[in-house]
Amino acid sequence: MSPGVGTEEHADRLLAYGVADPALREAVVLGLADVEAAVHDAVRSADPLADDAAGHLVRAGGKRTRPLLCLLAAELGTPGPLVVDAAVVVELTHLATLYHDDVIDSATVRRGVPAAQEVWGNTVAILTGDLLFARASVIGARLGPAAVSIQARTFERLVLGEMRETVGPRDGEDPVAHYLQVLSDKTGSLIATSARFGGMFSGLDEATQDVLVRYGDKVGVAFQLADDVLDLAADRADSGKTPGTDLREHVPTLPVLLLRRAVSAGEAPAGSGDLLDTLDGDLTDDAVLADTVARLREHPVTGEARAEARRWAADAVDALAPLPVSPARDALAAVAEALADRTG
Repeated sequence: MSPGVGTEEHADRLLAYGVADPALREAVVLGLADVEAAVHDAVRSADPLADDAAGHLVRAGGKRTRPLLCLLAAELGTPGPLVVDAAVVVELTHLATLYHDDVIDSATVRRGVPAAQEVWGNTVAILTGDLLFARASVIGARLGPAAVSIQARTFERLVLGEMRETVGPRDGEDPVAHYLQVLSDKTGSLIATSARFGGMFSGLDEATQDVLVRYGDKVGVAFQLADDVLDLAADRADSGKTPGTDLREHVPTLPVLLLRRAVSAGEAPAGSGDLLDTLDGDLTDDAVLADTVARLREHPVTGEARAEARRWAADAVDALAPLPVSPARDALAAVAEALADRTG
């Protein structure tokens, strides 16, 4: 096993997600080991700088959520030889977006290590993301024209989501609805493709693949909403980044959007306006940030955001209803619920 995520970690994570069937767990853990080795191979380069930069976040680990969902979806059918390649494509695509996102968001830490631009600068970080997209495309070509088309449309949604997030809601557009659409584009689209690829390369029909797309899109939104709440967590280990990073960089998150809406409508508890003013101000001071994180964590809007994450997860589980009962379907439902329950 290459450095990064070990087999025991994969097995422990599946147990934590509530994947109950031992045979299913074993099959998916073996698949994830193959994916892990293939991802490490894919980021290697003869050029020392490219090799170091492209492997930076791979070596840091990560949950490998997208490959996991791809492999679990494949267990609904008969996994074919291209399932691992498909899982590698979605993971490399995800890694590429992380390099770009960290530059856009001026993040300093990712997965518990310095963000790439902190080590090599913005230009190299962006080019590394481009390189990973290219590597994903090379492997994706093995999957055939239909998969290449799906991957291209997914990439289009990722970019459009980033653009919409950068520009913000249009005049008269509900900021919360805008934000949920951004999450669907930026996170839901690739998770939906992960599940769809699992179905495609295990012989499932189009109708079943459509079920997996609906499931994956909702899981993606739930996953990101849970991360919004985790940004307020006291333990960096939960998310691999310093608590309050999104707040400090004034990145929109659901708790802040809900707070802004409640204050605007005059429906917020006493002190909410002051909290919002602080959130909109300078949060570079660590003590100020820590105090603001603590105040927002205890505010009712954070509970509302947590409930919204769980609602999207429940909708994802409901989307699986057309599928026959099986250990794989149960596992997909358990993962959706576990991802939302990370919020505590």
